[in-house]
Amino acid sequence: MSTTRYPPDSDLRNLVRFCADKGLIWLDENRMLLMHTAALSALRKELIDSVGIDQARRILTRMGYASGTRDAELAKKVRFGRSEQDAFVAGPQLHMLEGSVIVTPVKIEMDVPSGHFSGEFLWDNSYEAEVHVREYGQTHDSVCWMQIGYASGYTSAFMGRFILFKEVECAATGRNQCRIVGKPVEEWPDAHELTPYYEADSILNHMLELRGQVDALRASIEGSRQPQNLIGSSPGFRRAYSLIDKAAVTQVTVLLLGETGVGKERFARALHDMSRRSANPFVAVNCAALPHELIESELFGVEKGAFTGAHASRMGKFERAEGGTLFLDEVGELPLSAQAKLLRVLQEGEIERLGDERVRKINVRLVAATNVDLQAAVKAGRFRSDLFYRLNVYPVTIPPLRERLTDIPPMVEAMLHRFSALHDKHVAGVTDKAMRALKSYAWPGNIRELENIIERGIILTPQNDWIEIEHLFAESYDNDDAEHFVDAAGSLADAEVVLGNLCSRVIESGVGLDALEEALIQHAVRESGGNLSRAARLLRITRPQLNYRLKKQSSGQ
Repeated sequence: MSTTRYPPDSDLRNLVRFCADKGLIWLDENRMLLMHTAALSALRKELIDSVGIDQARRILTRMGYASGTRDAELAKKVRFGRSEQDAFVAGPQLHMLEGSVIVTPVKIEMDVPSGHFSGEFLWDNSYEAEVHVREYGQTHDSVCWMQIGYASGYTSAFMGRFILFKEVECAATGRNQCRIVGKPVEEWPDAHELTPYYEADSILNHMLELRGQVDALRASIEGSRQPQNLIGSSPGFRRAYSLIDKAAVTQVTVLLLGETGVGKERFARALHDMSRRSANPFVAVNCAALPHELIESELFGVEKGAFTGAHASRMGKFERAEGGTLFLDEVGELPLSAQAKLLRVLQEGEIERLGDERVRKINVRLVAATNVDLQAAVKAGRFRSDLFYRLNVYPVTIPPLRERLTDIPPMVEAMLHRFSALHDKHVAGVTDKAMRALKSYAWPGNIRELENIIERGIILTPQNDWIEIEHLFAESYDNDDAEHFVDAAGSLADAEVVLGNLCSRVIESGVGLDALEEALIQHAVRESGGNLSRAARLLRITRPQLNYRLKKQSSGQ
């Protein structure tokens, strides 16, 4: 087709939210940044002067490609159910909304199922051409590298195959406007000259490789051996890790303190893995999960006939952990009789099975953990003071997750890999807004709760899609950010002011509350092309809440 009319971009404008009091700008769930073009110009010049024009072009092209890829995912979600072309041109519309350039379609021929694409567009007001001419004057070559990368990344992600755009005319060369042409990479005779700009930079890769070698050398010199199941770099985590790192080379009894779900067993296992006992068993026991009448037989073993039902002799956990480490979680739940026997183990290094008179020497390192105040339990008479002093030789406090917010992104990354493999499902990652929600949540259940929420997110997120806030939290997430949005005139509008004016108009019109709710819901469903998840996001409610209201409307209640 020779001409293309853009559909209204109100659906895209509605995705832009300014939260000035929090220093945030959102495009749907992607955090954005409002920057001076002069700053980008300075960065561009620094790159060109530092690494050369060819390497600078590589870096900026791939930056644009990454940006276009994210916008393609957003376009397919926002205009789900619309025609291919209406959905596709959301990309040029977003590119304009983001302030990069005016995009005028000349030709768009596309068919997603077959992979056919042929496109031609005109660009006006290209910021890249403008800043390049300002810094270097008129040039002989095309210079809109980020924008051409954006066009290629957007179209490739939308079409599901590599579509390569080429800037055949550029305003930086003296033309009135830029002209770009896009088609599948194999249809370009000079593709071999263009594709290297989209590939990983050999110089940067070499720098990363050298940095990795330096990090590995530094780690070997410092003796760092942080286990893979411990993730973190926050001050609280580093303090706790440093303590178990020092304890690992000794035989000291360690007492792990912290709230439920902070990862005490992971720290205990890491301590075992870093010790000289790592080749021997690590045995974990949750004292709170064992009936009091069975705790002694479980820990110390039982001889045949010791009590009704003891038909055979059986080793206890201490014997099973011989040469290794025994982890006693919730040690504060041990009955006093078991506490006395545990004290003997710590003092003498020996046990007696239940119903047996023979003393057995054991070689076991004990790591205990609790989420209760053992000193208070001692004062209340629920815990032996002599055992407390034996256990409290080397206490290590593990901080709650709310004090380790900088550790959440790497934890989430590791959990995504683990649960994606478990459920055989790939997700693209977590949106910026969802990550912010994770970092602002109080986490009463700590790491265990984070694991549950990430697993839920993977299950609810469509294949290869991004995990959003609604996929993570069962209840509606409370967002207290004061928001401004872009109105039809391109100005910032205060949401509270607009809402106040709207309420006044609705009341004056005499429209009832039920009719208003029904009209609002139906409008959101139409705007989202029938995508109820998208409609729920537009209405700032959860998908189950929208389903309930639609069901209520259909039943006429």
